[in-house]
Amino acid sequence: MSDASAPSNTNFLVTLAAAIGGFAIFVLILVVAYLPAKPEPLPEGALTPEQRKTALADLRAKEKQALTTYGWVDQTNGVVRLPVDRAVELTINELNANR
Repeated sequence: MSDASAPSNTNFLVTLAAAIGGFAIFVLILVVAYLPAKPEPLPEGALTPEQRKTALADLRAKEKQALTTYGWVDQTNGVVRLPVDRAVELTINELNANR
């Protein structure tokens, strides 16, 4: 009887080892896929998201001011900046006058 039980016992151990190995691989895949990765440090001189958001807000405010107000571009040569709405109005009037 001990000869007949030996292959059965070996098959059971191989099956058990394969099951444990498969489970270990599954757990390893889950750990790699779902654990959050630590963010890499920012390179030298890079801005944080909050700093970029602030810089973008400042840039947009300056652009809006330039698009909606009058101002000198080059006062010595008489070059001015007009609001976009006024520039469009003047262009339309000039095109209608040329017809």
